Amino acid sequence: MDFGFTDEQDLLRKTARKFTDDEIIPNIARWDAEGGFDPAIWKRLAELGFMGVCIPEKYGGSGMDYNALAILCEELERGDTAFRTAVSVHTGLNSMSLLQWGTGEQKQKYLVPQAKGEKIGAFGLTEPGAGSDVAAMASTAVRQGDHYVLNGQKTWISLCDQADHFLVFAYTDKAKKHHGISAFIVERTMQGFSSKAIKNKYGIRAGNTGELFLENVRVPAENRLGEEGEGFKIAMASLDNGRFTVAAGAVGLIKACLEASMKYCHERETFGQPIGKHQLVQQMIANMEAGYQMSRLLVYRAGELKNQGVRNTRETSLAKWQACDFANKAADDAFQIHGAYGYSDDYPVARYLRNSKAPVIYEGTREIHTIMQAEYVLGYRQDKPLNNMLPAWEPGE
Repeated sequence: MDFGFTDEQDLLRKTARKFTDDEIIPNIARWDAEGGFDPAIWKRLAELGFMGVCIPEKYGGSGMDYNALAILCEELERGDTAFRTAVSVHTGLNSMSLLQWGTGEQKQKYLVPQAKGEKIGAFGLTEPGAGSDVAAMASTAVRQGDHYVLNGQKTWISLCDQADHFLVFAYTDKAKKHHGISAFIVERTMQGFSSKAIKNKYGIRAGNTGELFLENVRVPAENRLGEEGEGFKIAMASLDNGRFTVAAGAVGLIKACLEASMKYCHERETFGQPIGKHQLVQQMIANMEAGYQMSRLLVYRAGELKNQGVRNTRETSLAKWQACDFANKAADDAFQIHGAYGYSDDYPVARYLRNSKAPVIYEGTREIHTIMQAEYVLGYRQDKPLNNMLPAWEPGE
């Protein structure tokens, strides 16, 4: 048990923090208001090695461990949730799924350019009528010779207009329910594919989120990820990785709330003293700090299990649930500490509060994770090793 970070991880944190301080924070109020960030940010993420931070070097990545991904997500969300979401979806949900389930040919064709930041990956699971209930999806994939023909619609898809490659889930045999879902790598340029952004979101306004439309999209059979019927299993494994990044990002949001609140506590005076001297304000600060420290421990424990190649669905679920709840509460308290000024765009806390809500819904609502944790404790739920485990981290690979 080692609670320290390596020199390489410390350098990554410093680099990511400098990038956030220099290139995100000075611009985020404008990007949030405009509903999108400068596309040049993608190039910077690639130049810094952030697009494939935990992908092995042999596949074009930086070759760092899975906790390096957590560090990166923590620092990016300290700037804004939109940038952590970009890395979560591209790396956690897509690239790590290719690393875990892809064939050698799929990794060379899709994973390598994604890890280098030459291409952007996204994830298409949620549908208008299928969120937590994945089996309610309506999308279909019909085999026709050496292709599958995909039809359906996905919604609330991050990077919908920006990604080049999408990991899409559809029924190949609806009669088999969960066991009839399969996964496919879909390219934006495939005929019949289109996307449309959702405008006027409550939060994460600088991020691109929207719908995917699949109208008789012919996908080569070699683009199926895993075997027919393994789609649900692949989706849940992908969510283990995505939830890990969401939890890590929530730690960064709590840190941002703390930093903004500490600054304001020293600046603002009421009743002849800084508001930080008032005990109920101190209580909110203390709760933020407790949430920050507890969430970090849960996240980095899950990351260490990933490094060891051990299944971590239970631990990642707990980290995601608790960290996102703590972040939502921290943002609410930060808003309260700022009082009426919380309503002003001169301070970032309103944006923090808006951004903090989505993570307690996506990639498993807090209610889903509550049930999961109870079922683990009661013995109703047990995880078995997958036939394709996420590779353990090997230094130098």
